[in-house]
Amino acid sequence: MATTPPPQAPPPPQPPARLRWSLGRLSPLQRELLLLAAALLVGLVLMPFLIWLAGNRVLGPYTHGDNLHAGPWALFADYVVGLAHGSAVFWMVALGPLAVLLLVRGFLRLLRVVPQLRSAPSPPERAPGRPPGSLR
Repeated sequence: MATTPPPQAPPPPQPPARLRWSLGRLSPLQRELLLLAAALLVGLVLMPFLIWLAGNRVLGPYTHGDNLHAGPWALFADYVVGLAHGSAVFWMVALGPLAVLLLVRGFLRLLRVVPQLRSAPSPPERAPGRPPGSLR
């Protein structure tokens, strides 16, 4: 006795076209700018909190004036003041993720280029005293 196959499940609902967004729709320049902006945002906002977390665990609580147990927001406020005053140390922290991103990308590009340079054919050698275009 033959049985009918079970009905196929309907496909999952797709979001409306105006809500669909992906990095593939962006131009390479837009993707690059988005990546660089994200690295700068991490440096400006996330790095002070990561520094506070590591320092709090390793060195002890962050002190701010008379407050012996100042929290991460006190460090963030000092960080913003340091950035506003143009301190090179604070700007190095802010631009650190961007610099690391650029260094890693440069290193990866170098790794791709070096094997191509080794395998590139060398130009033919010329006999001494002959002009560059002559074969005999």
